[in-house]
Amino acid sequence: MTETEETILRFAPPIRQWPALDLSGTDFDPVLRELMDEGPLTRIQLPNGEGWAWLATRYDDVRMVTNDPRFSREMVMDRQVTRLAPHFIPSRGAVGFLDPPDHTRLRRSVASAFTARGVERIRDRSRALLGELVDEMLQDGPPADLTAAVLSPFPIAVICELMGVPAADRHAMHTWTQLILSSSNGAQVSERAKEEMGAYFADLIGLREGSTGEDVASLLGAAVGREEVTLQEAVGLAVLLQIGGEAVTNNSGQMFYLLLTRPELADRLRAEPGIRPRAVDELLRYIPHRNAVGLSRIAREDVELRGHLIRAGDAVYVSYLAANRDPDVFPDPEAIDVERAPNPHVAFGFGPHYCPGGMLARLESELLIEALLDRVPTLRLAVDPDEVPFKKGALIRGPEALPVTW
Repeated sequence: MTETEETILRFAPPIRQWPALDLSGTDFDPVLRELMDEGPLTRIQLPNGEGWAWLATRYDDVRMVTNDPRFSREMVMDRQVTRLAPHFIPSRGAVGFLDPPDHTRLRRSVASAFTARGVERIRDRSRALLGELVDEMLQDGPPADLTAAVLSPFPIAVICELMGVPAADRHAMHTWTQLILSSSNGAQVSERAKEEMGAYFADLIGLREGSTGEDVASLLGAAVGREEVTLQEAVGLAVLLQIGGEAVTNNSGQMFYLLLTRPELADRLRAEPGIRPRAVDELLRYIPHRNAVGLSRIAREDVELRGHLIRAGDAVYVSYLAANRDPDVFPDPEAIDVERAPNPHVAFGFGPHYCPGGMLARLESELLIEALLDRVPTLRLAVDPDEVPFKKGALIRGPEALPVTW
């Protein structure tokens, strides 16, 4: 070890415990705030897994780590890295645990479904589905649970539409997704739900090997038929995309919690429809989408970052939530500024593992604001803001229910 390396190691930051906090509302995680204040690169230990990991919180560092081939997702597969989830059940070959070029090859097989054209293809159908849900809520009369009536069934219907999953199977998809995402049911329940969803997609994709359809299952079936991807790889990608599609439920739940607790903001979006796309991006930047951090990466080689030596084999996490509050990139980051421009937020990630559903999530958010703010101008919370129940024991943050009246 060189003298420089010894100096770098001697001043490595202390290891901080990061508990799994069940946070209500859109409160920013106080532990993450402390970690951000302590330095651009800190060390953390999460409630499960083994050892410790580096944590990058500055915008530039987050983008560097997520886009640098010296940091590998694939190497996490066989490691019990410190983590938030009590169980770790990655599917070998799943796109979330692949590095380029395999990752690039697999993403390419479904890319057309998530382009502007691919998402636009389902705009009218999505608007019609949403209209039906709002009609039903209004017919039933107030009060209502906005989550159960609209915010949950709408993203499920849209992602199933994009995936090519028949309407009759939406409920099963939702049930499996909730079991996979919850940390409170135990590893066996999550594992079984993942296996059942995987078996479903294996059948669906297998039936579409010669398909020319534009939905994801058809695109994957065609790619398997051309031997560009294996059936196992296709199934892993389909499961990830299906689960990711329901993230809009939680994001939109937090979005409407914000709008309904800040009526002046809701009124402005009603009065100025032209600012809605920018407002959606600003809300996506501001909303704390998840608890703690997601998946780590492993350093393939020694990397010096911010005066610290990340050794080959070290686990590294990035916090997109922290990056989105970096004052060097987002002036007055704690304020919701619907005219913020530019707004290069990383709510959908960055680099090769950037969320393919970003355009779809924006479309759904804009349609929800259009339908609910315009059609229900007196929409408001039916309870005090601190009485809105938020999910507990979940990896993704969001309201369990959103009681509203009008």
